[in-house]
Amino acid sequence: MKVHWTKTASDHLEAIYAYIAQCSEEYAIRTVDKLTRRSQQIANYPLSGRIVPEYDLDQIREVIEYPYRIIYYIKPDQIDVIAVLHGAQKIL
Repeated sequence: MKVHWTKTASDHLEAIYAYIAQCSEEYAIRTVDKLTRRSQQIANYPLSGRIVPEYDLDQIREVIEYPYRIIYYIKPDQIDVIAVLHGAQKIL
């Protein structure tokens, strides 16, 4: 199944990169790469993520790439990554 990164999720990745790159550009690149590679798992196994407790809906799930949560929405024809949040952040 196709994975689409929403603008919000892409903005989150850019912010994560910018924050980490202040100390280490190399580590920032590796972190964003690990986060984006998780979309392969999501594409192949959409139900492998757990249901997001804050929403408790079967189609809104997350995978953890510590310390980040990759939150996605399963649609019939594609998967939308809707957020990438640090585990300490609250979902609004």
